[in-house]
Amino acid sequence: MSNKRREFLKLSGLAGIGMMGSGFTGLSQEEQENVLVQSKKQYAQRFNMSGYAAPKLDVVRVGVIGLGMRGPGAVDRLSKIQGVEIKALCDLRPEMVDKVMKSLEGTSHKPVTYSGSTYAWKKMVDRDDLDMIYIATPWEWHTPMAVYAMEAGKHAFSEVPIAISLEECWQLVETSERTKKHCMQLENCCYDFFELMTLNMARDGFFGDVIHGEGAYIHDLLDLNFQKDSGYQDMWRLKENYRDGNIYPTHGLGPVCQIMNINRGDQMDYLTSLSSQDYHMKARAEELAEQDDFYASFATKQFRGNMNTTLVKTKKGRSIMIQHDVSSPRPYSRIHLISGTKGMARKWPVPGISSGHGWMEEAEVKALEEKYTPEIVKKVGEMAKKIGGHGGMDFMMDWRLIDCLRNGLPLDQDVYDAALWSSITPLSEWSVANRSNSIDIPDFTAGSWQTNQPVELTLKGGGTTGVNV
Repeated sequence: MSNKRREFLKLSGLAGIGMMGSGFTGLSQEEQENVLVQSKKQYAQRFNMSGYAAPKLDVVRVGVIGLGMRGPGAVDRLSKIQGVEIKALCDLRPEMVDKVMKSLEGTSHKPVTYSGSTYAWKKMVDRDDLDMIYIATPWEWHTPMAVYAMEAGKHAFSEVPIAISLEECWQLVETSERTKKHCMQLENCCYDFFELMTLNMARDGFFGDVIHGEGAYIHDLLDLNFQKDSGYQDMWRLKENYRDGNIYPTHGLGPVCQIMNINRGDQMDYLTSLSSQDYHMKARAEELAEQDDFYASFATKQFRGNMNTTLVKTKKGRSIMIQHDVSSPRPYSRIHLISGTKGMARKWPVPGISSGHGWMEEAEVKALEEKYTPEIVKKVGEMAKKIGGHGGMDFMMDWRLIDCLRNGLPLDQDVYDAALWSSITPLSEWSVANRSNSIDIPDFTAGSWQTNQPVELTLKGGGTTGVNV
């Protein structure tokens, strides 16, 4: 979507209620040219946010925007972390705010609420008693809200993807560097138990030199995307599928990038992307339209192909495959495959580890699990499983984030990760529109990837934050 059209939608108020899709397939010539220009942008870094430790906060005062699908769970998890004060809540719909407020009854959290207006969130962000803004809104609003939060002196944390265009990726980087405020994409899959273990294994050299990685978001959401009462205001999640590329790359990509030290010792160079035909979405829209006029407008649209496969080459010669398919009848998978000169691991369809021609036996795998289980899992893993959020990884992500802020530690993910991982969507969209031709991937670190230090997810200097259960 062009910047002019996006701005028109925001100014008219239509974007706030989900009217963000035009229903065309492929990018216009002007949009393709703009992606190319942005992909080659040269940038002089103002301040390096990689490894940056903001002044510690004994108490982290939080404002949450978006209480539809992901927001209520985030509020519940944050309310259980010591050293957190939930000071404000915001959603377009008053009934959603009321519902979350009821869930906080009996706790120490008494947030002020904002709702009923498309831009009520700005009034919330402008408060002077907030340290961080937690964003769980439709994707269209992630960058505008994160930028506004940083400009207002708050750290910004957003659900994925944090940006939907290259312009937005660059805007996040420039704003974070200028304001010296954290801007983190809430990539919860980086805190999955198996993904964390493989990160530990990679740091210890189990895989040798990492050669190749695979990640995916394969999740049959066909029924959910077409449900009127799914929780996606005005069907905004369905409308995102008008774009033909990898529209949701970060769940599979984030853990692989941390293992490969992307942005911290290696960098993505270029990608190529291919999408299959759409075999399900338009057909479902047409089928539903015959029964319900509500779906008539969707039946006239073109949707992305079922399976998108994107291939990335890194500066140091590694390869990454990222797949996206949310409309085919397949079991859930993020793949998470790491292959190196000495061994490999894969999580789906069945977890397995190998250092040769066959898979290791159960006893061998168990021994590796005992050796490579990270500190964070040992400390809060069982508690995280009880509190919940995708098996516990959501809680570990939130706990780790708060613990880093309270102890003045660098975050595991920074604005360069947020921008890079999210940039795969517009870049893959361009490649699909151009017969899978390759396209350069921007270096959002402005060359500092060559000296930035790898992520070391330990509890050194932290691990002091308690939990109320």
